Amino acid sequence: MAAPSGTLNCEDFSMFQEVLKLMRTIDDRIIHALNTTVPTASFKGKVDATQTCKELYESLMEAHSSRDRAIKTCIAQTSSAVNQLYEQRARYSDNLSLIKQLRKEQTKLKLMQSELNVEEVVNDRSLKVFRERCRIHYTPPKVQ
Repeated sequence: MAAPSGTLNCEDFSMFQEVLKLMRTIDDRIIHALNTTVPTASFKGKVDATQTCKELYESLMEAHSSRDRAIKTCIAQTSSAVNQLYEQRARYSDNLSLIKQLRKEQTKLKLMQSELNVEEVVNDRSLKVFRERCRIHYTPPKVQ
């Protein structure tokens, strides 16, 4: 169950959020995935729960990592645009359209930064559910 990949559009915040929403599909469906792949006591011998939990964990980690990279890339791009607009504003302080564009980019940057907080909550929730269901079948490696 790999995460859907999408090209993140850093220019349009609405599209940025839509692609993140698609990329979060694995986290949104974690309970369903665990219910359908991790066996209950009566089906224990029919499915390798250790392997299933390991694969699900690896999929989760890949999804979390790719979303984190994508968000941070967009933050860096938007931050760079804000810095360029600051420099332009210093030279042309009476240009109202430039000031308006700067405010728009600053707002977009703050919204993108807030997505890192959303991402932390989504990741924590998914890992909590994963640990509850897979703790006896698979223990993930310690992250340093």
